[in-house]
Amino acid sequence: MVTALFVTNAALDRARRQKKEASTLSLLQVVAATPGGRPSEIASAQGVHPSQVTRQVRDLESHGLLHVTADTEDRRSCRVTLSPSGRRELRRLTEIGLDRFGSFVADWDSEEVRMLTSLLQKLEASKAAVAAEGRPPAGRRWAVNHHES
Repeated sequence: MVTALFVTNAALDRARRQKKEASTLSLLQVVAATPGGRPSEIASAQGVHPSQVTRQVRDLESHGLLHVTADTEDRRSCRVTLSPSGRRELRRLTEIGLDRFGSFVADWDSEEVRMLTSLLQKLEASKAAVAAEGRPPAGRRWAVNHHES
């Protein structure tokens, strides 16, 4: 299970680094989820260095996809929001992503897709709960290892 998750995560990270549209989608998703966020917050959410986000924000602003305004609380920073063009581009790239994902599960039955969705949501909720408690996950290694196939 852990190997499969690492392989999947690595493939997603590789796509964000190598495919401009994937990195654009990722940034637009974070900005949409946290309108008015600072580049440092966007970088943290994406797990990348702030300089990478700064360059990407400038590029997307120059293409009219983002609005960047001065941060009144911290003059050294700025706030980033989606422009109307940015919202349209987010929808367009999301559709491309959904079509691509659809091709991955095209031969799955609908219950398998619902199950994967439910389990991924449950995993994210568990990760968030452990992080919120500020504790390492409980020692369940034995149970996980004995359920791998």
